[in-house]
Amino acid sequence: MTDRDFARPAFPRKAVVTAGMPYGNKALHFGHIGGVFVHADIYARFLRDRIGAENVIFVSGTDCYGATIEAGYEQEAAAGFDGSLLDYVRRNHEIQKETLDRYQISLNLFGASALDEAGEIHAALSADIFNRLLERGALGLEQTLQFFDEEKAVFLNGRQVTGRCPIQGCKSETAYADECALGHQYSPAELIAPVSVLSGKPPAQVAVRNWFFDLPSYRAVLEEKLEAWEQDPVFRKSLTMVIREFMKNPAIYVKKELIDEIKSLPDMPPFTLLPEEQKPSRALEFGDLEARSEAVAVLAQNGIRCRTGKTLVPFRLSGNVRWGIPVPGAQGVSGLTFWVWPESLWAPISFTKAVLGDGIDGNQWEDWWKSDDARVYQFIGEDNIYFYAIAEMGLFLALDEGCRLPLIVPNHHLLYGKTKASSSGARKPPMAAELLEHYTPEQLRLHFMNASLSERNVSFEPRAFLDAGAGFDAVLNEGNLVTNVFNRLARSCFYTAQKYNDGLYPAVAVGAAVKEKSDETILAYERLMAEISFDKIFELLNLYLRDANKSWSARSRSAAGDEMNQLLADTFHVVRVAAALFHPIVPAGCEMIRSYLGVDERIWDWSYIFEPLDFFIGPEHRLRFLEPRVDFFSKHPAQL
Repeated sequence: MTDRDFARPAFPRKAVVTAGMPYGNKALHFGHIGGVFVHADIYARFLRDRIGAENVIFVSGTDCYGATIEAGYEQEAAAGFDGSLLDYVRRNHEIQKETLDRYQISLNLFGASALDEAGEIHAALSADIFNRLLERGALGLEQTLQFFDEEKAVFLNGRQVTGRCPIQGCKSETAYADECALGHQYSPAELIAPVSVLSGKPPAQVAVRNWFFDLPSYRAVLEEKLEAWEQDPVFRKSLTMVIREFMKNPAIYVKKELIDEIKSLPDMPPFTLLPEEQKPSRALEFGDLEARSEAVAVLAQNGIRCRTGKTLVPFRLSGNVRWGIPVPGAQGVSGLTFWVWPESLWAPISFTKAVLGDGIDGNQWEDWWKSDDARVYQFIGEDNIYFYAIAEMGLFLALDEGCRLPLIVPNHHLLYGKTKASSSGARKPPMAAELLEHYTPEQLRLHFMNASLSERNVSFEPRAFLDAGAGFDAVLNEGNLVTNVFNRLARSCFYTAQKYNDGLYPAVAVGAAVKEKSDETILAYERLMAEISFDKIFELLNLYLRDANKSWSARSRSAAGDEMNQLLADTFHVVRVAAALFHPIVPAGCEMIRSYLGVDERIWDWSYIFEPLDFFIGPEHRLRFLEPRVDFFSKHPAQL
C-alpha cells in the first residue's frame, strides 16, 4: 500500500443511480438530456469502472400517469391520433428511449410506470406502500376543495387550472391547482386568480376527500437529517438551502401598513410578528397550519390580501384523475387514484426490482436500497427538490423499513439562451433529438458535463439554432477537447509508432515524471468524482491533455532512436490514462482507442488504474494499424 491509498474517497459496495422521470406526453427536450441524464450517465459509468459493473444499477423511466398525460392524449386524439391512451404513452416512451440510446445513456432499464413488467411491479408496490403507510398512522383523509368547471360540468385535474402562485416571493404566473412550475406546494384554495384551461373561466370549488401523508409530523427528524447534510460537503448547497426554506413555521405575509388593522381583528388567531425586513410586507408566524388557515380565512372575510410562506404541509397522495394507479379502498373511500408525484418517488424501487428479476414479491432490491454499504444517487432538476428531497425523505422515514435516504444531486436550470426554456415561448428550444442533427453525442455530453449546473443556472447557446451557426459555439469549443486535442495526441502516437517502430509498442518503461503526473491526475479525478464536480473534472482533463500535447510538440521535433521510444512510451501512457478517465464521459471513442491499443477491458477497471500499458500486454506487442485520417472522436458531418 502506498501513500496514495490513504485519504482516498470511499465508494459504496453497490449503487443505484436514477435520473428523474420525464413525462410520457412528449419527446425529450434538451433540458432532460443536458440537465439530468448526461450527468447521471457519467456517474453511473464511472461507478461501473470504479466498483464493478455488476454492482451498479442505473434506472429511469417514463412517468406515464397523471393529468399531464391525459391532457396530452386528448389533444392528440382530437388531432387524429388513432390509438388508446396506453398506445399514446407507449409511443412516446419508445421515442424517449431511442433518444437516450442515441446519446449513449447506458441505462440498465428505461422502464415505464404503466407498461409491461415494470408497470405491473410499480402498481403492486404502490398499493403495498399505501397500506403500510396507513398501518403506521402516517395517512389521513382530508376534505379539500377541488376545482370544478361549471360550463363543462367536469372536475378539473391539477394541470387544467392555472393561476398565480400564492407563495410569498414567487413570481410564477403559470401555477397549477396545488403546485407551481418552481415546485412550491399549497392548497387549491390559495391559488391566485384561477382559470379553467377548458373554458377559460374561473372555476368553482367543490369539497372532495383525499388521502394525505402527514409530512409536517416528521419535521423534527427531517431537521435532524438536514443538519447532518449541511455539514457534509457532498450534499450541494442548492439542496440544503431549499430544504431549509421549508423548515420554517407556518406564516403569512401582508402589507406593512395593514399590521395595526390586523391586530385589531377580534377573530384573528394568535401570531408572532417576525422582525421587519427591507420588504413591503411583514411576516405573521403561527403555531400550526390550522391556525394559519384560520387566519387566512379571517383576512379574506375582511378583504385583506395575504400570501403564504414556505413550510411543510400535508403531502397529497391521491386524487380523482381517471388515468392513475388505483389507490386501495380504505375507511369507506374507494375509486381514487394515486397522484402522480408520490408514486413517481418510489418508481426507482419498482425499476430496480424489474432489473433484478424480483417480480412483485421478491426482495433482492433490499440489498441495493437498505444495506449500509450501498447507496442510491438521484440526479434531478432543482424544481423537484421538494418532492425528491423533502417528501421522499418523509415517506421513507414514515415507512421505517430500513431504506437508506438517497443522495439527491440537484442541478440548476439549463436555460435556452438567456431565458428558461419553454415550448410555448416565441422561440421554441430544440428537442434533444434535433441537436444530434448538428452535433455529435460526444460534443454535447462534454458541453453539458462542463456546465456548472451544481452552482447556478447556465445558458445553453447552440449557435446552429440560435443564429444560423455564426459566432462562438461553446458546444464545439468544449467538444474540441476530444475531437482536436485528444484525437491529435492519440493519432500522433499510433502514426509515429507505425512509422518508426513498425507498429510495435515501445519496450520502454514510462518515465517517472509522466507516471507521477498521471497518478496525481487520477487521484484528483477520483476525488472530484466523489464530490460529483463534473465541471472541475473537465478542467482537470483539459489541462492534463493540453500539457501532454505541448510536451509531444516540444520533444518530437528532435526525438530519434531511444528518445523517440521514450516519448512514445510516455505519451501512450497519457493516452491510456486519459482513455480510462474519459471512458464514462465519451465512451465510444475511448472504446475505439482500447481496440487499437489491443488491450482488454481491464484498462477501465480501477483495480488496475495506476498500471501502465505494459501490464496488459506481452513483449513485442503489435498495435492495431491505424489507417490514414481516422479519428477516434469525429466531428459531425454538418460541421465539415
